[in-house]
Amino acid sequence: MEHLKSVIREELNQNLNQIIISNQRKKDEVKKVKIRPVFMKDKLYFQASVTVGKKEIHTNYEKEPLIEKIEEWLKDSFKQLELTSETRTIHALVSKKGKATIKIKNEYNEKKQSLSHNRTKEYIIKSGTPVEFLVDLGVMTKEGKIVHAKYDKFKQINRFLEFIEDILPNLPKDREVSIIDFGCGKSYLTFAMYYYLAIMKGYDIRIIGLDLKEDVIAYCNQLRDRYGYEKLEFLQGDIESFEKVSHVDMVVTLHACDTATDFAIDKAVRWGASVILSVPCCQHELNGQMHNEILEPIMQYGLLRERFCALATDGLRAQLLEMVGYRTQILEFIDIEHTPKNLLIRAVKTGKRANNREEYERLRAFLGVEPTLEGLWKDGIML
Repeated sequence: MEHLKSVIREELNQNLNQIIISNQRKKDEVKKVKIRPVFMKDKLYFQASVTVGKKEIHTNYEKEPLIEKIEEWLKDSFKQLELTSETRTIHALVSKKGKATIKIKNEYNEKKQSLSHNRTKEYIIKSGTPVEFLVDLGVMTKEGKIVHAKYDKFKQINRFLEFIEDILPNLPKDREVSIIDFGCGKSYLTFAMYYYLAIMKGYDIRIIGLDLKEDVIAYCNQLRDRYGYEKLEFLQGDIESFEKVSHVDMVVTLHACDTATDFAIDKAVRWGASVILSVPCCQHELNGQMHNEILEPIMQYGLLRERFCALATDGLRAQLLEMVGYRTQILEFIDIEHTPKNLLIRAVKTGKRANNREEYERLRAFLGVEPTLEGLWKDGIML
């Protein structure tokens, strides 16, 4: 049941579509429970509609009280839970002894309803209060108002923080949290991450931003000093050779091109990172390897070949991460530096290795490829 609670906790955000709890354990007036997210006074709640006889009773819960209530319903009254979010469908059956059997399918589900009729988008960083790095970026005025021409960038930063908000239960609160950001570039997302975790959420946080460009690192450290972010540090170096830490709680890589993403994921897994956030880009490796006559009607078109190979690369990476004990999602992310939509790989360590090696090897053989990440793990340590 604890694992089920953890899975539900991760999905309880504004991207939730609904939760349906059903299949009564015994004949009772309580027939079914349906849960959906709602916004009231700019705060996210979860409305439970409980069908009792011919009536429907509505109760609004905050996140943690709802999780405890769901556990109570599943122990006492119901056997089955179905959760749908924008990116996943989760089915759970709970036995009399409280053992939960969980099936998770990563898929896109269309949003079924707005969270309220007249609400504005609730952002993590809100307008009205000036934030130094956003003022320097030109996103905010000195009064804290959002500059109209930079509203998209404001949304992108907040979207990135939403990805982090979802994984907060996987970060420790009783000790320093260590985060590495590979290929940090201008580092506005790194500053946003530090501001959110250290200042807004009160985590004891240490972040190292890593990039190859000396002038970028010098500039970012100047900003760090100006803002007084004592536990934020920028270093010059590459992903593959970085050895200055022995353990990291979260690894972020948003600009690692081609196989640099694989080296970053490899580092993260070997460090035992609890969370990996990776936005791959410029993926060429499989494009040069892939050959399959069945796929030729698609692969003969250069643009389709490029996109297909990029999707296959991320799909194989996700399968490998599942194989070494990470629950993995593929989410949509709009990069601040590049306006086209990219995919974000979000992997959370569970320690439970997926039994998917045979499926992975069939797919790899069908595509006729040898991914770099698998090669990095052929030393026997990981696979």
